[in-house]
Amino acid sequence: MTNSNLPVIAVVGPTGTGKSDLAISLAQELGGEIVNSDALQFYRGMDIGTAKLPINERGGIAHHLLDTMSIREEASVAAFQAQAREQFAQIRARGKVPVMVGGSGLYVRAALDVIDFPPTDPDARRRLEAEVEAEGDGSLRRRLAEVDPVSAGRNLDLRRAIRALEVYEISGRAFSSFMPQREYFAPAIQIGLNYERQALHAALENRVHKMDSMGLAEEVAGLLEQGLREGKTASRAIGYQQYIDYLDSQITRAEAIEQTVIATRKFARRQITWFNADARVSWLDPTEPDLLEKALKIIG
Repeated sequence: MTNSNLPVIAVVGPTGTGKSDLAISLAQELGGEIVNSDALQFYRGMDIGTAKLPINERGGIAHHLLDTMSIREEASVAAFQAQAREQFAQIRARGKVPVMVGGSGLYVRAALDVIDFPPTDPDARRRLEAEVEAEGDGSLRRRLAEVDPVSAGRNLDLRRAIRALEVYEISGRAFSSFMPQREYFAPAIQIGLNYERQALHAALENRVHKMDSMGLAEEVAGLLEQGLREGKTASRAIGYQQYIDYLDSQITRAEAIEQTVIATRKFARRQITWFNADARVSWLDPTEPDLLEKALKIIG
């Protein structure tokens, strides 16, 4: 198999484990280009808080799907699926290997797996939201239990319950019927990176302190002037949310750092749970020697 015929290589795992560095090394070794699958790195100006590599640290490797959105926009998994697959095709056409990197689990699955995304209808959603506002959620949840008992049985929060009923009203299909199987859309290899737990916690704490010293507060202040508060996704991002509170004088800078560390650790645990559930991921410890050689051995 020539390099240009290799499967899509995906480097996944929790935040702060060196995924970008390994992806660059693999791209250099295999003749590849990188496709970003970190949902927050889509946003222009969100650099320090998302650990986005500056251009001079990208090893001369072309990177795609970075800085594609304004902070006021809301990211879409369905849109990303189409964009990522188009990038894979274009990279292949150039005789290169697509190397995807990022820890946004649903976005990774959207790019790699056979997934049929449920439709959306803002008007239907607004009508259901208005109904709940006026009457409470009892009637909505009873209707959901009748048409989609699987989703109803998951005790969805109100936003997801509304979404599930919206999908049924539009498509006539239960929201639960759209749940994907673990089946690759096209051949792929997933390499996961993860530290031992205490080492990961220490690395994440150091990372947050480094972001602070690099000017995260100043980055957030500049983004606030560009409308960060109006961005539903961007404003809730870990670090950005905490530093907004700091700049609003609701908490101290030390508290913003501490809260960001705690939130980052919780997020890393969710990422680990997500990727551990996928038996197709081959795991490596980023601190072990010969990391690149071991990753290349997985690729074959």
